[in-house]
Amino acid sequence: MLIAFICAIFSVPKENWKNLNNDLFYLFLFWFFLSVLEVANPAGASTIGWLKEIRSAAEYPLLIVMLYFLVFKTNKDLDYFLLIVIVLSTVAALDGIKQLHFGLSKGDRIFLDNGGAVTHVLWGRLRVFSFYSEAAQFGASQAHIGLLTLILALGPVKRKVRIILLTCSALMLYGMLISGTRGAMFALVPGAFVAILLSKKFKVLFLGGALAILFLCFLKFTNIGNGNYNIYRFRSSLNPDDPSLNVRLASQRVLKEYMSGIPFGGGLGVVGSNGMAYNADKFLSKVQPDSYWVKVWAMYGIVGFTIWICMMVYILGRCCGIVWDIEDEGLKIKAIALTSGFAGILFCSYGNEVINTMPTTIIVYASIVFVYMMPKLDQELKEKKLIKIA
Repeated sequence: MLIAFICAIFSVPKENWKNLNNDLFYLFLFWFFLSVLEVANPAGASTIGWLKEIRSAAEYPLLIVMLYFLVFKTNKDLDYFLLIVIVLSTVAALDGIKQLHFGLSKGDRIFLDNGGAVTHVLWGRLRVFSFYSEAAQFGASQAHIGLLTLILALGPVKRKVRIILLTCSALMLYGMLISGTRGAMFALVPGAFVAILLSKKFKVLFLGGALAILFLCFLKFTNIGNGNYNIYRFRSSLNPDDPSLNVRLASQRVLKEYMSGIPFGGGLGVVGSNGMAYNADKFLSKVQPDSYWVKVWAMYGIVGFTIWICMMVYILGRCCGIVWDIEDEGLKIKAIALTSGFAGILFCSYGNEVINTMPTTIIVYASIVFVYMMPKLDQELKEKKLIKIA
């Protein structure tokens, strides 16, 4: 991405740089500078750990936002983006199905033999991970893009395209199920709720809300399908007595007590994999965050976490406001799909580190940029229609 940004400096027309004059860019620029200042955090975390962590925490989001504002500017760019994301996610679903039903590749087996089996083979059953870094990322991504594709299928598209989109969505939602990632539920449900709300159609709102409630009741209050391990594991995401959930809550209680004395956190790279590798002498490195929200809290403290969550909620609200005002129906459904996907991943990141992991990082922040571009794209479509009428 850094090389791409350097290329953009020399190749992008000067007028395109004006696209960076918006609140989204300034927010991520501010977050990047705040993250740079974390190198001097008085808690004394390793500088190498800080250097490793700042990439996913602040550098990648800033570079993605800048690159997409500079390079992409047309409806055709948006369509190509959606096409690439849907095609590659469908291929990922097919690869995951192959892993489960036809066997693992040599590379897959090496991954499991080198420690991956601890978290990806439970009770003798494989948590499918496809060609992603691990199953949690795969499952959340499949839920994210599966929902996005389903929303697009409900828009003003040709019947043939709708059938293709529905088929791709079904494959991805099945990929979500076989990943064994219970946190994917929190990408699916909040995302679907935002989509229903943004539709501004009473019938869709009522029907969609009713279906969502019935789906949750089916999982919560019935045992139908428990003979299938994947359905059983997915259903456990709604169980308040789930051992995995209680372990996470216990970790958060320990963190709450410790973090009360360090309002600016322990520094970047002090928790998670970088914490174990570069800050093994620190207390926070011994605590598994299991959540990007918790990770931000541990690294930046309650002050930094409050800034981050306010940023994210503001951006989500801003995207919803943009979607609300779009007039072109085809563009509106794309905006709803992208905004809903962002909402789902934001909430899903409470349960897993998702929003800071590839490829979801690129897709989510690029989605936000495209939504920010849509008032201009909507105006261009309106002008084209007027020209045709004339």
